Amino acid sequence: MIDHMTFRVSDIEKTKSFYSAALAPLGYVLLVEANYGGSNMLGYGTPDAANPRGHKIDSWFVDGPSPYGGHAVSTGCHLCWAAPDRAAVDAFYAAAMAQGGRDNGKPGLRPEYHAGYYGAFVIDPEGNNIEAVCHALV
Repeated sequence: MIDHMTFRVSDIEKTKSFYSAALAPLGYVLLVEANYGGSNMLGYGTPDAANPRGHKIDSWFVDGPSPYGGHAVSTGCHLCWAAPDRAAVDAFYAAAMAQGGRDNGKPGLRPEYHAGYYGAFVIDPEGNNIEAVCHALV
């Protein structure tokens, strides 16, 4: 199971605006906004009663290049977050599009994946294919 993931971005303020809006319908909130080692960081997560801190951050966005090398920006990735219901998928899509995302698949059933797969796809400001999905059959 994945605990968390970090993505490099070119504009932390644009990222904050975009992801704060897009992830809100999925129950995510911005829980950490800090500077660490000279890089600005955003940490998004959800409430988690089992976690001693009361929340779980699983999505991190950091501006600038990694001190370990590689590309300065994470791009071309596919990121998918679970949605509690189909209405949340619809709201994720609408919010991401309103923040300048580009359509990569309107909300709807994707029976080629499985009978209950309801997802929406948006290209984020860095060129990543982001998705919200609900697996419920109704």
